[in-house]
Amino acid sequence: MEIFIGSDYRGFERKTELVKFLVDKNYNVTDEGPYEYNEGDDFNDAAVKVAKSVRENQGARGILICDSAHGVTMQANRFKGARAANCDNIESAKLAREHDDANILCLSAHFIDETKMQEIVDTFLSTDFVNLERRVRRINRLDEREDYD
Repeated sequence: MEIFIGSDYRGFERKTELVKFLVDKNYNVTDEGPYEYNEGDDFNDAAVKVAKSVRENQGARGILICDSAHGVTMQANRFKGARAANCDNIESAKLAREHDDANILCLSAHFIDETKMQEIVDTFLSTDFVNLERRVRRINRLDEREDYD
């Protein structure tokens, strides 16, 4: 499975830890940045890169980390085909995959320690979508758009 990972400065340390963790588990990991700590950088940059990469690589998953995970979640979900879920526990990650076919996991560097983050990531990556007609229908509706003036 191909994994695209990114963060802002608040998630940089956790991202670095997770890249090593995932590589050690033999995942194909692409670090979408930042590549060095840059205090005050914007969460938007990595979220855009990860969302686009996941969208363009069928079957890929993304991981985004910022302070609360709110910003990266909102940014990633602006892209058609991106289904980003802010998960702070194992059960949430499991349900995001089983029920919503989430393809991007958003994590809080502020609220989740390294060990718990690894457990959440393991769950997200190992859980399959439970393909039911009602779920597929609802997921397809996520990409409905309305233009606003």
